[in-house]
Amino acid sequence: MMLFRRAKTPPLLFAFHSSKPYQVISWQNPPLRCPSSSFFSTDIVGDSPILVRDFIHSALYDPNHGYFSNRSGPVGFLDKTIKFNQLKGRNAYLRLLDSLYKQNDIAWFTPVELFKPWYAHGIAEAIMRTADLSVPLKIYEIGGGSGTCAKCIMDYMMLNAPSKVYNNMNYISVEISSSLAKKQLETIGEVRSHSSRFRVECRDAADRSGWGNVDAQPCWVIMLEVLDNLPHDLIYSENQIFPWMEVWLEKQQDRHISELYKQIQDPLIKRCIEIIDIDKGPSTLESIAISSTKSLWSKFFPKPRRAWLPTGCLQLLDVLHWALPKMSLIASDFSYLPDVRISGERAPLVSSKKDGISADYSNYLDAKGDADIFFPTDFWLLERIDHHCSGWANQQTESKSLKQVKKRRTITDFHQNVHLKLACFHFYHD
Repeated sequence: MMLFRRAKTPPLLFAFHSSKPYQVISWQNPPLRCPSSSFFSTDIVGDSPILVRDFIHSALYDPNHGYFSNRSGPVGFLDKTIKFNQLKGRNAYLRLLDSLYKQNDIAWFTPVELFKPWYAHGIAEAIMRTADLSVPLKIYEIGGGSGTCAKCIMDYMMLNAPSKVYNNMNYISVEISSSLAKKQLETIGEVRSHSSRFRVECRDAADRSGWGNVDAQPCWVIMLEVLDNLPHDLIYSENQIFPWMEVWLEKQQDRHISELYKQIQDPLIKRCIEIIDIDKGPSTLESIAISSTKSLWSKFFPKPRRAWLPTGCLQLLDVLHWALPKMSLIASDFSYLPDVRISGERAPLVSSKKDGISADYSNYLDAKGDADIFFPTDFWLLERIDHHCSGWANQQTESKSLKQVKKRRTITDFHQNVHLKLACFHFYHD
């Protein structure tokens, strides 16, 4: 996804959600502790330790002190479409963008907002080319921001699709923020005929109970700048060969927050590690030799390892494939983030903005409800997680007598320097 800041290149996004806390399991070996880290003034970490994903979810979405909950207008809204044909090149566009941020003093504009209506029209056209029009068109959007994407897609369907498509379509927005849910209704209400075909459900899309019964009809799911704000877990290893440990957070008597390392027991973390193949052992003579070299190297030059796991994404896709087994997914997000100061593979950018000036943090624990926490999306890893959650990966390893699921995947990188990617997953059943 594309980030925009004045004088830098970075955040333009939106998302939401969370993961539900899991029961704490006891460990046989005593846990390891790292030196106390940053002071945290809120009550995110209570008397009992919590996983990092629960900390991130609370820091972003808690109704009392969460980053998104504390902001009535976190996503910028443009009254007018940008006239790109009147801009004389990239520099003119960047100057206009800088001016827009100064005028609005908001954290970001999403791509669908900056490039409206064309960004959403492109998505609508892709849907029209591949959708089964013999059944009513149903679209779910997760984290719909200000409602611009929904309105522009419905505009396109009203003007370009066969009348039966628009007349029978349903567009459902699943939005965790009550303020943004209200804004979406206002945006859609600008076109009276859209209102009867649109509804917003203010809830967490990762909570299975909110979906009710399984919807077995074909549908589309759109997630624009959602994956980057999904909670992640953190795992740690003392060196290159020691086993990974899951990271918990606990409050000290002086109210400092420290990391607590435990043997990996959490089911969601375990599954994510298996999908990523993070502990895959050597399988060839060459890889065995490399592994031995690494083992020897770690004895003389030990280096701690940290990795961030997209457990929130795993949980969300689990729920979506359960609730909407015939869905096709469109997702757009960051594939790379600049200026990341936090350590670890797939580490997040933690940033706040005050008086139009962005500030990046070097510790994720500095997020006190006043900072955004967002992660890069590895789209190849996203594909593996999606295949795992849909059951497609398991079907490919079973007997050939079983019916195979045909899959078509499209990944498009729009701009090399921006790292905005769009992924489409279509599933067809024989």
